[in-house]
Amino acid sequence: MKRRLLKVFLIVLMLFLMVCLAACVSRGDKSADVPGMGAEEPNGEDEDMQLPPSDRQRAQSMLEEMTLEEKVGQMFFVRCQKDTVTEDLKQFQPGGLILFGTDIKGNTKASLTETIAHYQSVSRISLFIGADEEGGEIVRISKYPEFRQTPFPSPQTLYSQGGFALITSDTKEKAALMKELGFNVNLAPVCDVSENPSDYIYHRTFGKSAAETAQYVKTVVSAMDESEIGSVLKHFPGYGNNLDTHKGIAVDDRSYESFLDRDFLPFQAGIEAGAGSILVSHNIVTSVDDRLPASLSPAVNKILRDQLHFDGVIMTDDLSMKAIEDSIGTAEAAELAVAAGNDLLISTHFDLQIPAVLSAVKEGRITEARIDESVLKILEWKFRLGMIS
Repeated sequence: MKRRLLKVFLIVLMLFLMVCLAACVSRGDKSADVPGMGAEEPNGEDEDMQLPPSDRQRAQSMLEEMTLEEKVGQMFFVRCQKDTVTEDLKQFQPGGLILFGTDIKGNTKASLTETIAHYQSVSRISLFIGADEEGGEIVRISKYPEFRQTPFPSPQTLYSQGGFALITSDTKEKAALMKELGFNVNLAPVCDVSENPSDYIYHRTFGKSAAETAQYVKTVVSAMDESEIGSVLKHFPGYGNNLDTHKGIAVDDRSYESFLDRDFLPFQAGIEAGAGSILVSHNIVTSVDDRLPASLSPAVNKILRDQLHFDGVIMTDDLSMKAIEDSIGTAEAAELAVAAGNDLLISTHFDLQIPAVLSAVKEGRITEARIDESVLKILEWKFRLGMIS
């Protein structure tokens, strides 16, 4: 009898313990939904507050602390003047320096790296350090054996020897060399469509159809983006068979439909691949603007923003080219370029053009809001490239 009672007692005790355990588990599950109990799940608002600021937000914060002089300076990608560069950086505070062959010749890897590091140390805001290293005819760095045993080949040569796989590996090698030396922007790839060897631009292009050129551009921009080297799509809206604007004005009378069906395609591919900048040529494209060169035309700028949906940095070709100096004038060209909506002005005569833009703002011909719009994009690109931490 005692054994039976003990057995019953043990069974009841076990049932009781099981009920208590189940109740505790149930309360534990519910506590996850009760503030202060269990593992609280953050709501969407709290989660958003914990996210790090975006590149655009960081750029905006930086912009708010800048003077007008600093902001206007950021809009100039200036040609390096070796004899005065240190003083130029202190006085004009440009957004970047472009180095040409004369700036590179005579250096070793170590000395060029040290020189570029010095330029960066002088500037309060990290500089774009750029060069035209397209491959083929235009190679500012690899033309010298101190930097590469042979110059980087042209896109046409690369493709004929190894297709897009070789173009990818060549682009990555080029980016690695530039980064090693301190460059962060390559003014490439050339997006112009040309299949005619007699065209001025042909030998710098991929030399094939618009669709094939678009695939080339996508390949190069993707490889550059992976390597954190800024890419510049050039020369919008497409050179075609025009003359060399280094030597004078070029007028393009092709229909706008021909640009839509052909010339814009490589630029669209580059935009979709994540290119940070587009360089606009000095050609007068009569179907868009029969008066102003593309680099100074609000209508051309509007196509990039509204039709191609490009939100990056729009850059002019060098405003010292004959096509501009002979028809517009040095100081006026800079003011027109900013008013047209360009963000970054390539400039050799920056000592005249930076003061001209500053005067235009102070005298009310250009608003400071117009300047801010461009500088925000420039700073955002610098954050994206890891130039500013």
